[in-house]
Amino acid sequence: MTIAAAPTVRLLHGADMPQLGLGTSPMGNTQTERAVATAIEAGYRLIDTAEAYGNELGVGRGIKASGIAREELFITTKFDRHWHGRDLAAQGYQASLDRLGLDYADLLLIHWPNPQLDRYVQAFQGLADLLDAGRLKAIGTSNFKPAHLDRIITETGVVPDVNQIQLSPAVTRDQSRAYHREHGIVTESWSPLGGQGTPVLNQPVILNIAKETNRTPAQVILRWNIELGLVTIPKSADPQRIRENIHIFDFTLTSQQIAAISALDHGESTAVDSDKFGH
Repeated sequence: MTIAAAPTVRLLHGADMPQLGLGTSPMGNTQTERAVATAIEAGYRLIDTAEAYGNELGVGRGIKASGIAREELFITTKFDRHWHGRDLAAQGYQASLDRLGLDYADLLLIHWPNPQLDRYVQAFQGLADLLDAGRLKAIGTSNFKPAHLDRIITETGVVPDVNQIQLSPAVTRDQSRAYHREHGIVTESWSPLGGQGTPVLNQPVILNIAKETNRTPAQVILRWNIELGLVTIPKSADPQRIRENIHIFDFTLTSQQIAAISALDHGESTAVDSDKFGH
């Protein structure tokens, strides 16, 4: 059964972004095509991909297979460090569009800051140029720390709409979320269900709340994301789980339940260090 699309949040530059979408890493093109078509049928309107995932072709095919009008969707992609430059950003964007088979993406992100390269400010200026030219509805970053964000805002005068970061009950990223709130940046969580190395779905706190709410553990965690005001992009290739994951907008968590889930935080050291890792 098709269910209603997720509610949206208004971004700094005026776009409306769905609060829940489909993450596609790691999936190949064939699996991605099926997952995207299934997700759109289930009510998803936000699809997240990246150059590094190697599945932009599959995302584009899934969109076409869904039969839904392009303007009803919010498509996000990201480029890697070889496009870190003011003019290079536009080239990276076009390369993604060619793979997606689309005329435009809604949101384009710098995938990692790669501070050793020291060109993420120029890359973000390139995004700002694309926004000014009307080629994007929104621009942003992924895996940027507050120090990285401070620098791009100071040097370009432009604030990103979104910063997509690793975030789950095991790594709640309190400092980053506080910085984002202060500057009007929307926090988007990748690996919201924990991912490899940070299992949270089987935590007793999560299991107990799932029983109390008559929901799955994944639904509880995704609802926690929503209660915190985040955008979240759980990845799944399983049609049943894809449908379950978006079915979270007809219940709420109590403040005590939210606090209990947040107390599972293992600290910032649990997150991938974007000063040391990137592509």
